[in-house]
This record gives sequence, C-alpha cells and structure tokens, in this order.
Amino acid sequence: MENFTMLQFFEWYYPADGSLWRHFGNEAPRLKNIGFDTVWLPPAHKGMDGDKSSGYDSYDLYDLGEFDQKGSVRTKYGTKEELIAAIAAGKEAGLQVYCDIVLNHMGGADEVETVPVKEVTPENRTEFASDTFEIQAYTKFTFPGRAGKYSQFVWDFQCFSGVDYNAENQQNAIYSIQNQYGDGWQDVLDFENGNYDYLMLSDIDFRNPHVREELIRWGEWFVETVQCDGFRLDAIKHMDPAFFNEWLDHLRGKYQREFFTVGEYWAPYDLESMLTYIEATAGRVSLFDAPLQGNFFRASKENEHYDLRTILDNTLVQTRPELAVTLVENHDTQPLQSLEQIVEGWFRPLAYAIILLREAGYPCVFYTDLYGSKYTDLGPDEQEHEITLMRLEPLENLLRIRKHLAYGPQHDYLDDINCIGWTREGDDAHEGSGCAVLISNHEDAGKTMYVGTQHAGKTFSDHLGNVSEPVVVGEDGNAWFSVRGRSVSVWALQ
Repeated sequence: MENFTMLQFFEWYYPADGSLWRHFGNEAPRLKNIGFDTVWLPPAHKGMDGDKSSGYDSYDLYDLGEFDQKGSVRTKYGTKEELIAAIAAGKEAGLQVYCDIVLNHMGGADEVETVPVKEVTPENRTEFASDTFEIQAYTKFTFPGRAGKYSQFVWDFQCFSGVDYNAENQQNAIYSIQNQYGDGWQDVLDFENGNYDYLMLSDIDFRNPHVREELIRWGEWFVETVQCDGFRLDAIKHMDPAFFNEWLDHLRGKYQREFFTVGEYWAPYDLESMLTYIEATAGRVSLFDAPLQGNFFRASKENEHYDLRTILDNTLVQTRPELAVTLVENHDTQPLQSLEQIVEGWFRPLAYAIILLREAGYPCVFYTDLYGSKYTDLGPDEQEHEITLMRLEPLENLLRIRKHLAYGPQHDYLDDINCIGWTREGDDAHEGSGCAVLISNHEDAGKTMYVGTQHAGKTFSDHLGNVSEPVVVGEDGNAWFSVRGRSVSVWALQ
C-alpha cells in the first residue's frame, strides 16, 4: 500500500488577488511529482467580506465566485470557473481534492429582523442573564445578487440559534434566539463556557428540519458542481454531531463514494473530548491530531528540557491511528492567528519526520512550509507585526523518503529523554525501501537500531545530509546510527 500525504494548499494570509485556484491548477503536476496525493482547498463560497474573505464567515454557500454579491463577483481565491478548472487539473494530475465545508454559522445577512432572544452569561452560556426580549438582528439572508438561482431558500431567524449583535442599540452580547425549535442552545459535545454551541455570527440551528434539508440539497449541488473527492469540516466541536452523520451518510449513499472527511475538533490538550466525538460519529470522520500538534509546540519551546519519550503521549495517532490526520501547523495556529501555537523553526524538520516517516497517521503538510509566506497583521498587543515564514528546506526530501522508502515493519527506540528513533525494514513492493530515523533535541547522539537482516552488509547514508559518514549494517541487521544536536537524520540505502 502506498503512503498517502495531504497538502493544505492555502494559508490565512494568502493574497486576496483571486489567484489561488489558478495557482493550484498550475502546481498540481509538481505537487503529485514531489509526493502529494491529496490536497485540501479553502472554503470556495462567498464570505461576508466578498473578495477579501477567507471563507470562514459564510455568506452564500451557492456563490462560488459567480454572482455580484458583497462587492465582488469572484471570491478571495478566484471565480467559479477557475475553481472547477483547478479541481479538474488536480484530478488529471492524479491528486484527490478535499474541499473545506463551513456550515456552523453565516454572516453578512441582507436584512434585519425583530428577533426574540435571551441574553446569556458569556462564561456560562447555560445561564440566562435576562428574560425574553426583542432585538434587531441581522438574520435574514435573501441573496439578491443570486436571485434564487440554484436555491430559493430564504434564511431567517428560525434558522439560527444565536447571534452576538443587536443592531437597534449597537450592543454586542451573546443572545440565545427563542425560535420555534428551542429556547436554548443545541446539544454539543464541548462543555467549555457551559455550552459551546455558539461560536460566532449567526449560529445555524440544526434542530430546524428545513435547514437540514437545505444543507443536504446544497451538498448534492456542491459535489456535482465541483466534483470534489472529500471534505474538511470546520468548527465541528460547536455543532450537533448528528447533523454530519446524516449529511455524510446521505452523500456517501447517494453517490456510492467514500468522500474522505476530516473534521476540525480543535482540542490540543483534550484527547477525551475528541474520542467522544469519534464515538458520537461512529468513526465516520477523521480528526486533525490537535494534541500531537500541541506536543510539537511544547517540545519546540522547551528545547532539551522536553522529554522526547512523551512526544506521542495522549495523542490521537497513538490512540486511534486510523482516524488521525497529523500536522505540524495550519492556518489557525500560524503567527498572529487566533489559535497561534507556533512550532519553532528548529523543531519543524523533526516534527515532519515524525508525521511523515512513521507508519501511523495520515500526514497533512502546511502551505507555508512548502512555499513560505510574508505578511503583516496586528498582534495581541494591538501592534502591527511583519512576519516572514521561510519554506522548510528538508521538506521535499522528507516527502520523497515517505513516498519511496518509509515502508515495512516499524521498530521503536523511544527510550531517551533527548534522543529517540525508529526504523522501517522496507518491503518487497518498494525497491530499496527501509530507513532509520533519529531525532535529537539537545546534543549529538546515536543509537544501535535494527533495520532487518535483509540489509546486512549494505551501506546506509543520511539522506538529509546532516551526518556525512556512512554506516554499514551488521550481519544481525543492526547498525549504529547517529544524529547531530537539535537535528534529524534519516538513514537509508546510499
């Protein structure tokens, strides 16, 4: 079986110049050639900020860059025609394409409505801070620029469970909408703030059967329009898991396709909540391994004081490897973003070796590590910061090693605070495969590790070029492999 690797083909600060879809279409053959098999694209629909929106503030799910709405026809990433052409180019190159789906909330409503609400305590949203009263809320979506094409469904306050703005007095608060489907929040699995159903903007109410029917119709239309192969689901910890069970079962049943799906349940130090979500969705959805990314973050900050033997502890890849999508960074954790949790540059090659060269998990590479990025934004201190992220030089080499060499039985040597390693014996299906990996977060180090008697007498070298002297595997299949301090070495046949 081939090792698959995913690429997140965007970052938060990608220029709002309408070029991303064309960029992906042009890059697709090279991406396949350097070892990627699947690509995750950002939300394709129109957001409330038009061509400046990254898509996570959903306005019109049916507008993929086709209608003059929110000040533009195209989205931040391009036009509908360019999106369809880019996905077709990706598939022609041999890539599968996953699309980002944002169904938790909507923003930028077209009309204000008089809406009955109760204000809630922000820190405990199960606690009402008022009796029912009326506010003026942006909750009516009529999409005049689309004029009913594809769908005539009109969203009003009966479709939402909460908002955070009263247009009458310009007051910001969290308001629980008292609609005909409930007088409180929906049941979600995350109990932060008492109930974490409400995240932002106009929160979609999945208790409304008309909403569920409309989103299933939209799912059919979207799949048939863009011909994607799978989905990345946004903000699932704030949604009733029963909805995505219904939505995915319908699409998978109707089209008789897998539609690989990975969800964003971001809980860096709360594995139990993630396992509860997996149970509630009966394994339908893979999850990004937020706890592993959290371990990488801590390891990069704590330097030699971090115990590398614990790097996989309390992670999804250790507990449910078949459902773990592993990562080093994403658009939410990158510098100046809301969930900023940066893995320091020195540790990134070590982290990528862990997700790319071990047998468990489905690794996802972040755009900036392949292409770099430069941008300016306000930081938590309200000061403007200029950020430059360099492309990760060893990344393409690690991708090559994953695609061609990292196969066969795995032997772990997670036995030292500052130096850990593992080996892969290789298999008959991949000529010359097999490798030995060592990482150090302190000083130069080494270990005797077993790579298999089939490699006896063969010469291994460090394919990352960090150690220059080759080694010869002994008759018993063992060899002494070394690594430079604060570095990674990957040993394989010369």
